[in-house]
Amino acid sequence: MACSATTQPLLNFELSHSHQPKRPYSLPLCSFIKKPRLSPKPFFSQSKDYTKINIFSSPSLFSRQKLGSHVAAQSGYSSGEEAESLLPDSAYQEPFSWSSVIFPFLFPALGGLLFGYDIGATSGATISLQSPELSVTTWFNLSAIQLGLVVSGSLYGALLGSLLVYPIADSLGRRRELLIAALLYVLGGVLTAFAPGLSVLLVGRLLYGLGIGLAMHGAPLYIAETCPSQIRGTLISLKELFIVLGILLGYFVGSFQINAVGGWRYMYGCSAPVALLMGLGMWSLPPSPRWLILRAVQGKGSLQELKEKAILALSKLRGRAPGDAASEKQIEDTLISVKSAYMEQESEGNILEVFQGPSLKAFIIGGGLVLFQQITGQPSVLYYAGPILQSAGFSAAADATRLSVVVGLFKLLMTWIAVAKVDDLGRRPLLIGGVGGIISFGPISWLMVSEIFPLRTRGKGISLAVLTNFGSNAIVTFAFSPLKELLGAENLFLLFGGIALISLLFVALYVPETKGLSLEEIESKILK
Repeated sequence: MACSATTQPLLNFELSHSHQPKRPYSLPLCSFIKKPRLSPKPFFSQSKDYTKINIFSSPSLFSRQKLGSHVAAQSGYSSGEEAESLLPDSAYQEPFSWSSVIFPFLFPALGGLLFGYDIGATSGATISLQSPELSVTTWFNLSAIQLGLVVSGSLYGALLGSLLVYPIADSLGRRRELLIAALLYVLGGVLTAFAPGLSVLLVGRLLYGLGIGLAMHGAPLYIAETCPSQIRGTLISLKELFIVLGILLGYFVGSFQINAVGGWRYMYGCSAPVALLMGLGMWSLPPSPRWLILRAVQGKGSLQELKEKAILALSKLRGRAPGDAASEKQIEDTLISVKSAYMEQESEGNILEVFQGPSLKAFIIGGGLVLFQQITGQPSVLYYAGPILQSAGFSAAADATRLSVVVGLFKLLMTWIAVAKVDDLGRRPLLIGGVGGIISFGPISWLMVSEIFPLRTRGKGISLAVLTNFGSNAIVTFAFSPLKELLGAENLFLLFGGIALISLLFVALYVPETKGLSLEEIESKILK
């Protein structure tokens, strides 16, 4: 799992709706904000000169180079994502109502919360499921391999979901992707909760994981493509923090149900109502206006019809009257930008480019970070928090699960600090500190992944990093229980400690500092 951070300080940027000179409106849907000298008739209220604007977009659509830009990235577990923030001499901000922003952010973000919830709930469920008195099953005596499959089943589903969705994401659309994710979450949660045997339980875990794979791809894209540009980075960061909040919620439910008969069923089943809320919420939201424009540019429908749908969708998202003039103008300008960006991307090379030249160096850095993030034992600590604490001396299940809540609270706090301080302290100090505490390792790793790849191969490079992450996460989570049985808990954590030392050397020797550098500067100064 990963929580990520933006390049510009998310908690320190200014939203100044007063004390600003009034300007006509500008374009909120484009992946870049143009300076007045580059953009005729800018039309959004002007911010202060030093205001930082976070821009988040899919590189397959909007990865245009802009001199003087500063990257800001949120990648989580999604593929093909890029974030850029520009610091122009004068920047324009879209006036918006917070009430119109809440639901387009909240319902997709529930997909991240449900991913985190599965991690936290599994920690308690592994104890309850193996209890002769409380599991209420005849198959409670699970082998180490069977337990590993139960715990990692959702991760294998997520890996499969990521592989399946990447080539069809543009044709499916962000909203439908999230609707399918919500349906899979519901089916997986219900099937797991009522599983009569181990095989059905594993199928339920796989279905739930497929939902994770779709949600982790679609949620950041929907949020990024529908929210006002000046709060885009902040909302994406909050979405990533929803994952950690979900972990905490899973630990809490596990602690509450640990002594209940069949408690593991409740732990897994509680995800279904939240997934249903996510599905109903996404049903009430319109499609992404940017995705509709993309379909028009790709020739996948009537240009005029798709443009009208995009105008109506933007009007609904902003709480305006249907088909208002401001939305119409924004869509017209977005259409021009998408056409230009889409034409540029047609020259993008094949998948082998990721393993050549600067792209290979970037993949070694980004892929290495997410690989070490997993094989240092982070997923084991999260998924097996309850059993680990039991083996550490908290033998009572209730005590172990209650202490896991404390672990979740600490992780939430540290993740928030990492997100807030990444631009003050830099990437390398937080990575080096994170190797020791496995706290800031995750979010900073994903920030680096989103920054480090060259523009030409950024989408494919991030996708490969995502697959590396899910694959190594699934393997380590599955292998933890058999390795613990084979080596003993003490020796296993000594092994993780040795890998952590290797990862520390990797960060010190190979990972550059990208603080304050634009995408172009990273590519020209670090990767050459």
